[in-house]
Amino acid sequence: MPLVSIIMPSWNVERFIEETIHSVQAQTFDDWELLIADDCSTDRTPPIIAEIGERDPRVKLIRLPKNGGPALARQAAIDQAKGRYLAFLDSDDLWLPAKLERQIAFARERRAALSYTAFRRIDEANTMSGRLIAVPAQLSYDQLLKNTSIATLTALVDREIAGPVAMTNEGYDDFCLWLSILRRGHIAHGLNEDLARYRVRGSSVSSRPMRSAKWVWNVYRNVEQLPLLKSAWCFGHWSARAWLKRRQF
Repeated sequence: MPLVSIIMPSWNVERFIEETIHSVQAQTFDDWELLIADDCSTDRTPPIIAEIGERDPRVKLIRLPKNGGPALARQAAIDQAKGRYLAFLDSDDLWLPAKLERQIAFARERRAALSYTAFRRIDEANTMSGRLIAVPAQLSYDQLLKNTSIATLTALVDREIAGPVAMTNEGYDDFCLWLSILRRGHIAHGLNEDLARYRVRGSSVSSRPMRSAKWVWNVYRNVEQLPLLKSAWCFGHWSARAWLKRRQF
């Protein structure tokens, strides 16, 4: 069985998916499977994935019966994952070659249920924009409620330590997952190394600040069921950090 299962949702990303897969294939750590759950793409995304999978059996296409959004796509991939570790990568983002090797060694050293790394932004033409997005060394549940530091493409979950992993079908399903792990008493550990590239596209589901803010508020009130005062306190901190993070770009 592979040590790492890479969880990837895809939908109409024929322009980027091949490069994203190649960034996984270029990893210096090669004991992985890549599970790509395609959410009923209407372009050439599925055949591109299938063609690569024919050459590299570690790349596996999962076809969803109907379009349900990234949370359900990620869950479909998680349901078939065989690895101890779950790594998350969206279908237009990229990893640098040492990402898995460095992060797995880091997670093992700290016995981290959840770890994350620094990254940089790129545009649709692969041009880097802004400074390195550095990360804090640790995050508890209460700290993460007020923070934006765990980018999906940098997250690694050790299922033997974290326990059950399940997506919540909400906006910011990834944020919900990190919180569900840390709510059990775990601490997330940050590796402050530049190991990933987050692609900024106008069509990205998290590219609109107002919608992101609404999603975060919903997580506080309806998913985590925080009291109103604590929700407002956390939201103020989250908003300030999100604003500062955008200014880095």
